[in-house]
Amino acid sequence: MINPDVKAQYTTTIGIECHVQLKTNTKLFSAVSNDAREAPANTLVSHIDFGLPGALPVLNQEALHLAVKAAFALGTEPERFSKFDRKHYFYPDLPKGYQISQFDEPIIGKGSITVQVDGQSKVVGITRAHMEEDAGKSTHPAGADYSMVDLNRAGTPLLEIVSEPDMHSSAEAKAYAYELYLRMRYADVSEANLYYGNMRFDVNVSVSKTEELGTRSETKNLNSFKSVEKAVDYEVERQIALLEKGEKVVQETRGWNDDKQSTFSQRSKENADDYRYMPDPDIPPIVLDEAYIADIKAAMPLLPDDYRAKFAAIDIDNKVVADILAVPESAQLVSRVLDAAGPEHARRIAFWLMLNSVTDPEAPTATSQTQVPDEQLIKLSQLVSGNKLSSTAAKEVLAELQAKGGDAEAIAADQNLLQESDEAAIAAIVAQVLQTNDKAAEDIKNGEMKAIGFIVGQVMKQSQGKANPALAQQLIKKQLGI
Repeated sequence: MINPDVKAQYTTTIGIECHVQLKTNTKLFSAVSNDAREAPANTLVSHIDFGLPGALPVLNQEALHLAVKAAFALGTEPERFSKFDRKHYFYPDLPKGYQISQFDEPIIGKGSITVQVDGQSKVVGITRAHMEEDAGKSTHPAGADYSMVDLNRAGTPLLEIVSEPDMHSSAEAKAYAYELYLRMRYADVSEANLYYGNMRFDVNVSVSKTEELGTRSETKNLNSFKSVEKAVDYEVERQIALLEKGEKVVQETRGWNDDKQSTFSQRSKENADDYRYMPDPDIPPIVLDEAYIADIKAAMPLLPDDYRAKFAAIDIDNKVVADILAVPESAQLVSRVLDAAGPEHARRIAFWLMLNSVTDPEAPTATSQTQVPDEQLIKLSQLVSGNKLSSTAAKEVLAELQAKGGDAEAIAADQNLLQESDEAAIAAIVAQVLQTNDKAAEDIKNGEMKAIGFIVGQVMKQSQGKANPALAQQLIKKQLGI
């Protein structure tokens, strides 16, 4: 570990390139399935993906539609003119010898997003975002003298989002990566499932003692927010250690070893001129008209910041808001309840959701487990507000609603969970309990309020658990004149 005083002499600068898989049915330029998660190797390919002579790519219009939506999610608008280019490099998983990408005229220009780090707002600029096709996947079996190539992902539609080098700590890098994840999900641009590689992060890190940026490394293909954070921390330590020994940082591409929690060298970093970019002659430029853009903008769903602003009315802390936002279905549900029934019920249902959700974005799925109609959740909450159901009993009813459906009040009645709120009936029980427990009654009169819990318990026992305990306590005090 580098001495903290030494580390404080260096400024860390971080930029992130994020590859987002667009949620189209087919690939970017061929009519082949875009879902390669469980497919056998080389079964989702076409002559276009193989790069056979005479194969002509055709742009997937839905990919364009999603890219325009992504522009609004990144705080900007799409470019009215953009084009595709060929990015040349030679690798076994790229049989054409070039990747179709966008170079100097991308679909999305400058934008920005705001993230929260340690309670402070941080604006991270977006340099650009461009559409491109993915390459295939090379596998290198341990101990073998050969490699295997799977072209199922070749041609997968990607949106590469390039940030400005505006981040200066691993916490900021992690927060930015997570906010991108949320925005792509809420804009319905991508499944954004990190487990299946729908989002991958390339993290550029440099350190310097001066205002001039240091030599950067690029750690490729990180697919979790934790690995983004840890890769930054490792690279900062590694680069400072080199510089402190009088050595130089080499500009290179590095990989991440999750088991060792360390980066490792892969190859020297290419520059743009090494790729010999040229306009793709097979794909015409994209020219968007104002009506097309306006229609997409008008149909944009609420984004995370919209929900954050809306949930301010519920008066819940930022951690709970973040947990709700982790699952878009939960945020949408709480928003609907807020509109239909107001803050009290939205708040209560939000906390119920936290007990019934899977919110890990790095798991195979991250979805709400609560599949209960809005009106039944609101009815259940109203039973609690009306003192007809205790909070504990409400959770039992909720579990039954999730398991079998039905009506909240009917379930509560069937399970004998409804509380008795008839004041006269409870008052009679209280009077009887006080008469048979005169010692406890006297203790309460003398200020020993612990005894009131005993009396309430006896009232609940006499009422077979149906008495409203809050009302029972009020009546005990009333009858004892305190």
